[in-house]
Amino acid sequence: MDLSIIIVNYKTYELTKNTIISVLETTESSYEIFLVDNNSQDGSYEKLKSYFSHFSNEDSNGKINFIHNSTNQGFAAANNIAIKKSKGDFILLLNSDTIVKDDSIDDCLKFIKNHNDVGAVGCKILLPNGDLDKSCKRSFPNPKNSFYKLFGFNKIKNSNSNDYNLDNLDDDGVYEVDSLVGAFMLVRKVAINEVGLLDEDYFMYGEDIDWCYRIKSAGWKIIYYGKSEIIHYKGASSKKQKSKLIYEFYRAMYLFYNKHYDKKYSFFTRLSVYLGIIFLLTIKLLLNAFKK
Repeated sequence: MDLSIIIVNYKTYELTKNTIISVLETTESSYEIFLVDNNSQDGSYEKLKSYFSHFSNEDSNGKINFIHNSTNQGFAAANNIAIKKSKGDFILLLNSDTIVKDDSIDDCLKFIKNHNDVGAVGCKILLPNGDLDKSCKRSFPNPKNSFYKLFGFNKIKNSNSNDYNLDNLDDDGVYEVDSLVGAFMLVRKVAINEVGLLDEDYFMYGEDIDWCYRIKSAGWKIIYYGKSEIIHYKGASSKKQKSKLIYEFYRAMYLFYNKHYDKKYSFFTRLSVYLGIIFLLTIKLLLNAFKK
């Protein structure tokens, strides 16, 4: 088994169905699919299981394994359940609101197989309007680029404040980066065995950056492979929990800094970062409350 593809569903029946269909129609490598439902309670899991029931457990290619969680413990926890059951030499995290384009998975898998020093590969991710999902290639957050990003200075053209999203690098290129996004992340199983599973302290955001940080710290390369692409209908599974996910977004920032930068930066630098996170979280929650 070359590849284990993990898709987490949460109340997105049509999108999840289309994601799986796109995998089945475009991928020729030897693979298995894990569909993990995070306690959707809207019938989507049952409908998906019925729709794809003809993929029996005896199939050697395109087999779909169904896992239903009785509680929603988050994106990282759901993926970890499937990783533990996986048989593939490589693991692909694939969001349930994506569409895989021709040969994208096969080409990324071929690339990582041919480069033994690569621990993870991500592809070009496009939004439905054709714009790049900038989170698909980025630097690790640090006090400087986080300040620029949190307060919007990274949007200023012709400045040196855009290094977080690597706007100066070719979207169609192939090169080493710090971090990928969990919407499409192909990871070598050997690297996972070395650095561990996704950190379940992160509920929905930040676990991908944390994983890349640990993989890269262990000496593996993280590669952005812009020759392959998918479409990402971003945020489709999070619209029903807006306030909670705003909180989780900023909590993930705190978790990352506290975990990896506690000894790297001075107390006053870290305090400034934490106060900035609290300030922006408060503003976002208040604006969201007024919208409602």
